[in-house]
Amino acid sequence: MSAPLPDAGAKAPAPRASGGRKVVPVAAAAETEQSLYEVRRKIYPRAVRGGFARWRWALVFATQIVFYGVPWLTWGGRQAVLFDLQARQFHIFGLVLWPQDFIYLAILLVISAFSLFLFTAVAGRLWCGYACPQTVYTEIFLWVERRIEGDRAARMKLDASKGARKVLLKGAKHAVWVAIALWTGFTFVGYFTPIRELARSSLALSYGPWETFWVLFYGFATYGNAGWMREQVCKYMCPYARFQSAMFDRDTLVITYDPARGEPRGGRSRSADPRALGLGDCVDCGICVQVCPTGIDIRNGLQYECIGCAACIDGCDQVMEKMGYPKGLIRYSTENALEKGWGGGAILRQVLRPRVLVYSAVLAAIVAATGAALWARSPIKMDVIRDRGSLAREVDDRHIENVYRLQIMNTEEQAHRFTLSVEGSAHLGHVELLTDAREPFFEIAPLATREVAVRVQAVPHDREGSQPITFELVTSDRGGREIHVHEKSRFIVPSGTLHPGRSDR
Repeated sequence: MSAPLPDAGAKAPAPRASGGRKVVPVAAAAETEQSLYEVRRKIYPRAVRGGFARWRWALVFATQIVFYGVPWLTWGGRQAVLFDLQARQFHIFGLVLWPQDFIYLAILLVISAFSLFLFTAVAGRLWCGYACPQTVYTEIFLWVERRIEGDRAARMKLDASKGARKVLLKGAKHAVWVAIALWTGFTFVGYFTPIRELARSSLALSYGPWETFWVLFYGFATYGNAGWMREQVCKYMCPYARFQSAMFDRDTLVITYDPARGEPRGGRSRSADPRALGLGDCVDCGICVQVCPTGIDIRNGLQYECIGCAACIDGCDQVMEKMGYPKGLIRYSTENALEKGWGGGAILRQVLRPRVLVYSAVLAAIVAATGAALWARSPIKMDVIRDRGSLAREVDDRHIENVYRLQIMNTEEQAHRFTLSVEGSAHLGHVELLTDAREPFFEIAPLATREVAVRVQAVPHDREGSQPITFELVTSDRGGREIHVHEKSRFIVPSGTLHPGRSDR
């Protein structure tokens, strides 16, 4: 609260503090009293209807159908999406990823970050207002609250009352909240433990300690964040609310109040002429504040607490429609559009500005490169290690022999048959591969790893020391298309074993 300005000749009072409050001098001529500690004021968001509310609920349904439904899908006799941490296998429909493919998770995070930058640069906090889990579950919990306790006025009246009815309604609401939260925790764990096995364990009350902890932890987080903390998460816990302004510019579409049209605000009858009364279109009804899930007044300008849900737009449009005024007193617009009076066409033309084009180009390039990498990704992986327990040695007929251990991984859900060969440099002459297998090929089961010991013999004729060799693994049983895997290693020619006159035939 600002104190009145003192007389010009009066001495400015000294700062003082009392009862947790601090008085801060402003411009050496006035005082501002500000509380150091703010007690939370409970917010009762009012229900609202409109185009943006329909979009928001469409996103709620879409995200929850995906989240709750995907774990129950099957693919090839198994759960379609399963992150099996125990087996270190991550199944995403027909794709199987292993810990060696961790790079794809990093790329996914990069894609998510650039998508966030792009959407924010274009239209502000679209993610927060429509698809963020905090927003989605808060909407669900608020819907339950309205169905049981009533809309804003009824909830405020109920909270101020006492008696059995209040206990009954509050108990019913929290019981439904807890059920939704536990089902959410169960579904979350179902992405890491086969959900049908998890369901059978639920019926038998035989959860393991790992499943029990995460079902309860995720359920408690959902219940606490969406049921109790709500806007506090967006205002104080989420870092995105703090750094979002760095992504905005004067051409970013944000929710704005048009003061040139709305001010001066004031109440009036529906039949009154606001111009004759010297008033703007804002009737000062407070609907925009009542429907806001974070409790801000958008008429005071854009604030970091605004999550971009556009509930205030729907609420204000309803009032404008009832008063017979044009809609859009609160609308999506930009700073430049408000200052220069641009229409919708001029605003949209500013969307394709350099910043947005750069974000779009980088995002498209990353997505294309990732798609190409996944398409060309070989399902067979091979590691070659020289056997440390067996040194390079000279064997019969003056051949030099090295022993290797090959670890071959089949990352697909079908068995493969392989043939193995080796090539060496010209200094090694003819290189021969020897294995203990009776047949020229061997098989690897689906999603399995096989270790193969091989001996490589050569008759070097003009160079000692380390020489390059390449192992090649070939399979032709995958739809008629051959898969070639190459892995380089080194062949050691010990000193004193070179025979210059020896032919390499």
